Amino acid sequence: MTRNLTFALFGNVYQKEKSAAVRHVLACLREHGAHVLMEREYAQFVHTQALVDIEPKDTFSGSNFTADFAISMGGDGTLLRTASLVGAKPVPILGVNMGRLGFLADVSANDFARTLDAIYADDYSVEDRALISVSTEGHRIDGCCCALNDVAILKRDSASMISIRTSIDGEHLTTYQADGLIVSTPTGSTAYSLSNGGPIIVPRTGVLLLTAVAPHSLNVRPIVIPDSAQIELTVSSRSHTFLVAIDGRSSSLPEGTTLRLTRAPYMIKVVKRAGTRYFATLREKMMWGADGRSER
Repeated sequence: MTRNLTFALFGNVYQKEKSAAVRHVLACLREHGAHVLMEREYAQFVHTQALVDIEPKDTFSGSNFTADFAISMGGDGTLLRTASLVGAKPVPILGVNMGRLGFLADVSANDFARTLDAIYADDYSVEDRALISVSTEGHRIDGCCCALNDVAILKRDSASMISIRTSIDGEHLTTYQADGLIVSTPTGSTAYSLSNGGPIIVPRTGVLLLTAVAPHSLNVRPIVIPDSAQIELTVSSRSHTFLVAIDGRSSSLPEGTTLRLTRAPYMIKVVKRAGTRYFATLREKMMWGADGRSER
C-alpha cells in the first residue's frame, strides 16, 4: 500500500539552467502521489523558469511548514540554508545535487527516482548531524544562530588582523592574531576549515574543531576539543567591528563582543541511500589519496 508522504522543497533560485532537473524531480514525486509543499520564493522561480504550476495553498514561507521530508534542490550551500529553516523539526533532509561538489547534497537528479523509490520502500538511513549554537551578550545576530558546518569569526575588510581571545570551559587557550577563526563541526571539517589546513573529521565523532585563518604565528595549529565544551570568544579589531558568519550567513558585530559557542540542543537529520559510505564519498568527492602523476 502506497504511503501518503509530504515533501517540503527548498531550492536555489539562481540556477535557471536546472529547470529540466526540477521538472524531473516534481514528476517523480507526482508519480508516487506525494503531497508537495514548496518554499514561496522557490515556487515563484519554478513557475517562471520550469513552467510548473504550484498552487498558493502548497507554498510556505521560512520555517512555517509541516512535512515528512525536506528536499534541498541545489548544492551544499542550499542544504545548509535548508537546515537553518528546518531547525529543530524532526524532518530528515534529502540533498539533491544541482551544483558541482555535492558532499552533503549527494543525490544527483538522475538518481532521484531510485532514491525516492528507496524512501517509499524504507530502504534508506538517516544520519544525525550535530550543530554549533552561537549566543552573544547585548547584541543580536540575525537569522538562525545554529551552524551545521561552521561558525567563522573574520576581520571586516582588508584592514589588519583581528585578535580573538579564546577560552575553553573557562580556561584561557590563546589569543589568536589572525584574519579569523573557524569553529567547525565534523560535518563542516571538509569545508572552510579544510581550505585553511584543518583536518578531516568523520561525522558523529563528538568533537569541535578550531582552525585559524591566516594566523600571524606559524606555531598556531588547529585543535580538536570535545563538543561538550563551551567556547568563549572576545574580539578586538582596529576597525572596531568584525564579522561572524554562521554557515556563511554574515552579521557585523562591534569589537569587544563576547560570543559563546556550544553544541546545539538538537540535531539535523540527513537522508542517506542504503549502501552509502562516508569514506567512499571522501575518495570520490575529495579525490582522497588520488595520484595525479602521469605514468611515463
